Amino acid sequence: MTPTEILVVDDEVGIRELLSEILEDEGFQVRLAENAQAARELRAKHNPALVLLDIWMPDSDGVTLLKEWKLAGQLTMPVVMLSGHATIETAVEATRIGAFDFLEKPIGLQKLLATVQRALKHVRAKPKASIDLSELGASAVIVELRGRLEALMSDLRPILLTGEVGVGFTECARALHEPNTPWILLESGQRLISNPLEILESARGGTLFCSEVALLSRSEQRSLAFMLGKMTHYGVRIVCASSEPLGQLSGEGRFDPALYSALSATTVVVPPLRARRADLSGLIERCALAFSLDAPTRLTPDVRALLEAAPWPGNLIQLQSVLSSLLLSNNDTITIDHLQAILGDLQEPSAPQLPQLPPEFFELPLREAREAFERVYFENLLGRESSNMSRVADKAGLERTHLYRKLKQLNIRFPRRASAE
Repeated sequence: MTPTEILVVDDEVGIRELLSEILEDEGFQVRLAENAQAARELRAKHNPALVLLDIWMPDSDGVTLLKEWKLAGQLTMPVVMLSGHATIETAVEATRIGAFDFLEKPIGLQKLLATVQRALKHVRAKPKASIDLSELGASAVIVELRGRLEALMSDLRPILLTGEVGVGFTECARALHEPNTPWILLESGQRLISNPLEILESARGGTLFCSEVALLSRSEQRSLAFMLGKMTHYGVRIVCASSEPLGQLSGEGRFDPALYSALSATTVVVPPLRARRADLSGLIERCALAFSLDAPTRLTPDVRALLEAAPWPGNLIQLQSVLSSLLLSNNDTITIDHLQAILGDLQEPSAPQLPQLPPEFFELPLREAREAFERVYFENLLGRESSNMSRVADKAGLERTHLYRKLKQLNIRFPRRASAE
């Protein structure tokens, strides 16, 4: 069993050695730092379970370092402040920032060990993580999803969220995120390939979220796989999401197999709206109030009934988009006509009219056929919407950033002016 690690920070070598000897005799592994800079480096490298921090040091005082860790979201361990001549005001300030306790020098053996044991017991006794998924609803399906996510809070294994477009990947990832720690949205680009450790450093002690991981390039996927191997060292929780079947993409050679293997070990399926219609009434109310405080009086019962009956293939994103269009309009009262004009293709057609495809299309392998269809689909959509990216994203049920990635992946060019709309 790995011994509990304690970091001792004090500029006096005699005190460092004395505390080290006492704590090592008790079975702890002790790291020693003579100043704030050394403390930063050792805390970053080893992520100790407890820090004993001297207030007065030559390069930076302990309270300043404590505040620095707090603001950076790195105060993830209890810190006991040490001082031989601190004022009450200093002790109060350190406690306000987040110090666990305060010990005056010279430090008695029994008091030191009692304080250390209390601090470590406090860490172990922290209440079980509770996740808030109220933004997704309160149905039995969401309660089950919340339980699944809460069970994953105890360690830093990578998590893969799967499901349809717009189901609430970001809300789930945010629920897994520890408050007051860094939240980093992993974007595709050169920095992901060239500086993966820099990204991990910026997310240290927090959460790194990659939405629609299938849209990353192969080089970016390999870089992400490398980061998964380093995440525990940096104390980073990595959450990825995908609305595409990664197992199938991996089998077709379109997704890095090593990355898929690492991510698929812990997969959580986020259910679509149609699988939890009990949530729709509350979600409509919540979303509507976000756009208009007088929404309850503007949405008539028949409009609400139609909203609750709609199939919502684009899930939450589509629901939010429709309510935004309705409630940000100048209509005092929202009627069925207003709603149907916006819903349009949302209503499930009885006999969908599909475009005729050339016979050679059906001779292609599935991967090539899918790419060919997606290329035709998005080129057609761009043309119909005059390259208005907001409308294209809405029609496709994608977030704007995901749309740009998909177009880039398919080598579809679009007017640069469109990206600014």
